[in-house]
Amino acid sequence: MLDPVDVDIADSDFLENQCDGYESSDSEIDNYCMAFTCKNRLFGRQKPLHVVLGGGLCADIILWRNKQISVYVCMGVSTIWLLFEKLGYHLLTFVCHATIFFMVTLFLWSNLASYINIFLRTASDIPEITVPKDLFVTIAVCLTSAYNCALGTFGNVAFGKDYSAFLSAVAVLWVLSIVGRWYSFLSFLYGAFWILMTVPLLYECLEDTVDGFAEKALIEIKKQYAVLDEMVIQNLKKKASSYKNIKQQ
Repeated sequence: MLDPVDVDIADSDFLENQCDGYESSDSEIDNYCMAFTCKNRLFGRQKPLHVVLGGGLCADIILWRNKQISVYVCMGVSTIWLLFEKLGYHLLTFVCHATIFFMVTLFLWSNLASYINIFLRTASDIPEITVPKDLFVTIAVCLTSAYNCALGTFGNVAFGKDYSAFLSAVAVLWVLSIVGRWYSFLSFLYGAFWILMTVPLLYECLEDTVDGFAEKALIEIKKQYAVLDEMVIQNLKKKASSYKNIKQQ
């Protein structure tokens, strides 16, 4: 019999082991899993990391489940960074040079095809790309929803009374502003890309160890914030309240 405390549904192998040897519906599996108590995971995660990252092809690329596509993506991003950051290419120059290269290649291929018997589609045979209108509507709705969510989060942090969230946001923005002085925006995005391609993979391999250290660090952070709240924030609240009372009198 499994111990409920030791069961961790964040492990992707859990479902496979429990479902091995019999067939069960998705609802039965969910009910079976949720009957157990989960371990403490980073940021309160109770799902496999692959599911948290959205599942599908994007999660496969980030976690290197499809190594071939992941390598191609890394090579493409690295090439773009080298062209624009190290070689000093500009976007318009790059687009023009790439267009010239493809036009010359197609021109030579089409004119030499009759001599070397190479099959080549003519310009009229090039397939047209049709994009459904619903796709643009879906993208617009997703962007609008993401914008409203981000704006709502900003409003809750800026105008709310959650001092811990406010201080965390200020600290993160301050760190990003310092990092922005050291690197260009493209280099910053390139570094963020490699963090995205390496940190989730390393975390998946060492998630038990990382979650243990993270839990201890979170406890220590809460202790330090309690001290800060008692010595600074509460005093500021008292001074603001007394100043407000004096002003009303």
